Amino acid sequence: MEEIVFPNQIRIHRKLRGVSMQDLADKLNISLSAISKIEKGYRRLNQEQLISVAEILDCPLQELYVNEQNSQQEVVLAWKKEQERRQEINKSSGLKVLGAALRYIRNDKSLTLIEVAERADMTLSVYHRIEMGQREVSDKEYKNIARALSMELDDLKAEIKRLDEAGALEEIITHNDTKFKVNNMNRMIVEHNSYIDIEALKIPVFGISGIDGSIIVDKTSSSKEATKPANLFEKRDVYGVSLCTRRLGSILSNRAVMFVAPSEVASVGDIALYYKNEQEAYVVSVREDEAGKLYGLMWNPEERIYFSNDDFNKIHKVVDIAL
Repeated sequence: MEEIVFPNQIRIHRKLRGVSMQDLADKLNISLSAISKIEKGYRRLNQEQLISVAEILDCPLQELYVNEQNSQQEVVLAWKKEQERRQEINKSSGLKVLGAALRYIRNDKSLTLIEVAERADMTLSVYHRIEMGQREVSDKEYKNIARALSMELDDLKAEIKRLDEAGALEEIITHNDTKFKVNNMNRMIVEHNSYIDIEALKIPVFGISGIDGSIIVDKTSSSKEATKPANLFEKRDVYGVSLCTRRLGSILSNRAVMFVAPSEVASVGDIALYYKNEQEAYVVSVREDEAGKLYGLMWNPEERIYFSNDDFNKIHKVVDIAL
């Protein structure tokens, strides 16, 4: 769950303790740019990272939050101004409508979540929450998303309004609401451990970094375990793979886990693992060229892997990602 939005007092406590931005970035295993965005309130922290920051800076967790009693006046004023601005941005369309419209437009442009997040200078987690209607956006983020979709901001707002008035978003909103409820149920089951045997839902996670951005998936050797998300409880063939490739840049943490279902068919727009051989795999986005031929797109640098008719058993669909 994301905690700190805007702004925070990390910078103050970091300077008080003589910790450099680079030191903090190294200890959190994230980039220097990410730390800068976190301190400015443009990027969020999850609960695990938030606790780590408090431990590194040796301060109580609650002191990292902005509050009117303990924070500097200019920080509080900036916080209030940002909240007012975000409320104004989201007033006209509503978070659910905004998220559903962004998903509709993204799909219409045949773009993946990862591509839009990267172009908008966001983490996948943040952008996914926006599309789910579970997170507000700042004016800067709104502009970045419009740019990522190759649209002018005013044109994007007009298209969102048009889609809403045409009733084109109702199905997506319903889908998002259902998925959000399922994920909440999953968290409740995991937290309370009262409905099912959690141990039975744990699956091994494979994967070490290979050459040229590949992942070596040796299913005889597992380094850790992960718990299936609620939407995958009934899928028996799912396995976990560590996202240890850097071909995705910094858009996803190398601690993320992909849940892979080899029995599911990967369609255009899906993320998948393409197995070059029995153990060496690449993370790809399934695409279709002008001639209708399917290929897998890899990133950093962009590279196409065209699929043959014999390759489809080598393409394992990624059905969920745990960040």
